Amino acid sequence: MAKVHNFSAGPCILPQEVFQEAAAAVINFDNLNLSILEISHRSASFVSVMDEARQLVKDLLGVPEGYSVLFLQGGASTGFLMAPYNLLTQNGKAAYVNTGTWAKKAVKEAKRLGNVDVVGSSEDKNYNYIPKGFEVPADADYLHITSNNTIVGTQFKEFPTVNTSLVCDMSSDIFSREVNVADFDVIYAGAQKNLGPAGATVYIVKDEVFNKSGRDIPEMLNYATHASKDSMFNTPPVYSTYVSMLNMRYMMKNGGVAGMQKKAEERAGLLYDEIDNNPLFEGTAAKEDRSNMNATFVLTDESVKDKFDAMWNAAGISGLKGHRSVGGYRASMYNALPIESVQVLVDVMKKLKG
Repeated sequence: MAKVHNFSAGPCILPQEVFQEAAAAVINFDNLNLSILEISHRSASFVSVMDEARQLVKDLLGVPEGYSVLFLQGGASTGFLMAPYNLLTQNGKAAYVNTGTWAKKAVKEAKRLGNVDVVGSSEDKNYNYIPKGFEVPADADYLHITSNNTIVGTQFKEFPTVNTSLVCDMSSDIFSREVNVADFDVIYAGAQKNLGPAGATVYIVKDEVFNKSGRDIPEMLNYATHASKDSMFNTPPVYSTYVSMLNMRYMMKNGGVAGMQKKAEERAGLLYDEIDNNPLFEGTAAKEDRSNMNATFVLTDESVKDKFDAMWNAAGISGLKGHRSVGGYRASMYNALPIESVQVLVDVMKKLKG
């Protein structure tokens, strides 16, 4: 089978050994002669999976005491609504930084419940930079940011320091770099980038924010409800949680988050160096804000587009087309992408230059 170099923006590439273990469990999980797809989520075998998955999140990210780790359904899109339900008081307001499509969706959901102050935005330049120097109102119930922006290829390199709750959607760069969890009250992330297959969303919630809003919160949107039931208020995303657990085991064996960060920096450095030094290519994100996960770039000479597209397809590269709102190309380089795949892309770019 020919090697495919997977630069898809998500669902993500995962390590081959994780695929193999996950595939075996579909046939026979935990020597039960039952599939992981058919066992009870209340069974001892799956409860141990959920417990290990939550503990691995704590171990990998150094989650301090006083935080709950949850594996829930609904993706980050549900997380957009959970944040204001749980943190935005009836007569209060929330502060948001608008850095692209997903941040804009988070703003829209928060506005359903109350006042929202967009304290920083990069919409004026098609979101190609991270806003800086913005001020958060002293009376804001929380500040919401999106750490990495997959579509436009920007990333917060430093997180803002605030005197209120900091909430972060880390869907596309969680586990790719070290973070100080204690700086955040809520971190949430869809699994389908660096963690596992689509279906699960991980939440890291400071217990002090439970019921902070004083609202009558629907049970499925209440952090406290899920924490009190160890992520099993309803049937959890069993298979996605299991594969995420396997992938976190893999990360632990391969240098942890520090190891993942080192590889991310190497991959990004290799590709951005070629983008900057090859006159046929130009990056679309501000250099100081470039994402280590999603490199976005365009051709400077559209007459070679067909040739370039044919070349990278012939090289076994998949998922390189840019998002329709940006155009050009997007190379998503999540944790499991080997640097050899980036080198294949760089070699194609060099060959195009001639």
